[in-house]
Amino acid sequence: MSHQIEEFDDDTAAFVSHRQDAWHHLGTTTRDCLTASEVMTKAYLGGWNVRKLPLTAHDVTPTGVVNLEVPGAFATVRSHPKTGAPQPLGTVGNDYTPVQNEEHCELLDLLVDESGAHFETAGSLRGGREVFVTMKLPATLRLAGIDDIDLYIAGLNSHDGTSAFRILLTPVRVVCANTQALAIHRAKSSYAIRHTSGAKARIAQARQALGLVWRYAEAFEAEAERLITTELDMVEFQRIIDRTWPQDTNPSTRADNNTARRNHHLRELFTTAGTQAAIRGTRWAGLQAITEYLDHFAPAKDTTVRATRVLTSAAVAAKKQRAYELLAI
Repeated sequence: MSHQIEEFDDDTAAFVSHRQDAWHHLGTTTRDCLTASEVMTKAYLGGWNVRKLPLTAHDVTPTGVVNLEVPGAFATVRSHPKTGAPQPLGTVGNDYTPVQNEEHCELLDLLVDESGAHFETAGSLRGGREVFVTMKLPATLRLAGIDDIDLYIAGLNSHDGTSAFRILLTPVRVVCANTQALAIHRAKSSYAIRHTSGAKARIAQARQALGLVWRYAEAFEAEAERLITTELDMVEFQRIIDRTWPQDTNPSTRADNNTARRNHHLRELFTTAGTQAAIRGTRWAGLQAITEYLDHFAPAKDTTVRATRVLTSAAVAAKKQRAYELLAI
C-alpha cells in the first residue's frame, strides 16, 4: 500500500504535521502547535463544500440522449482545493449528510478544549475521499516508571460514503493510508458517528467518545501494570511462543529450522536484551520481546520491506494481539 496522500500539480500535498516529518516527506511541517484553522489551511482541507448532487444516468435513444435521475442515489462532490472545480468523490443514499472538514476539526477542537490535546497531523487520502486529523494527548502512559506510550485521538472521515466518521484512541500517529489502517487495527477505543446525525448529536457523541478515551487509558494502564508486576518464567514464555506461532503437525525440515531460529531469538530477547533490562522476567517483558522480534528481527528481504510490513501487515498486528491476549491476566 502506498501513502495515498493527495498530491497536487503544483508539487504541494494535502498533509500537515506538527514538528515531526512523516516518512513520505510530503506536505508541511510546523514548529508551533496547530490551530483548527491552520489545519484547514496548511493541509488544504478548507472550503471543500462537500455536497450531494442527484445521480443521473444517460441513455442514448433514437430520438436523442435521455437523462435519467436515479431515485435515492446521490453523488458526493467537493470543490477542488486548488482549482475550485467540482470533483466527484463517491455515491451515497438519501440519509447521508456530509461532515465538512471544518466541522471535523470543530468536533476535535471540542476534545482539545476538554482534554488538553493538540493537533498533531492532518491530511487528505485517495483524492479527497478520506480525511484524517489526529491529536496527541498531553500526557503519556508511564508504565511502572519504565515504558512511555504516546496516545493519539484520531478523527477519520470519508466523503465517499464508505465509512462513518470515527474517533479512535490509538498509539499510532497517523500520517498516511498505511498508518491510518494500522491505527484502525490497533485502536484501543473506537466510536463511530453516523453521517445521518445532526450537528448537536455529533457534539454530544464527541463528548461521549472522549469519556471512553479516558476510561480506556485508565484500564490499559492498570492492565499493563499487572503485566509488569507479574513474573513469567521461560517454560510459560515458550508456551506463549508456541501458541503465537502454531506449527503444522508434520513440519518440513526447513520449517523446523526456522522455528528453532525464531525461538532462540525470542528467548534471547526475553533473557538478555538491554531493552528488557528494567522489566526482566515479567509478562510485560514477554510481550515486549515478541513485539521487538516482529518489528525488528523477523526475517525480511530488506529494511524497507520490514518497515512496510510493520506498518501495514494485518498478520503482524494479529500476532501482537494474540500475544497480548495470551499474556493478559
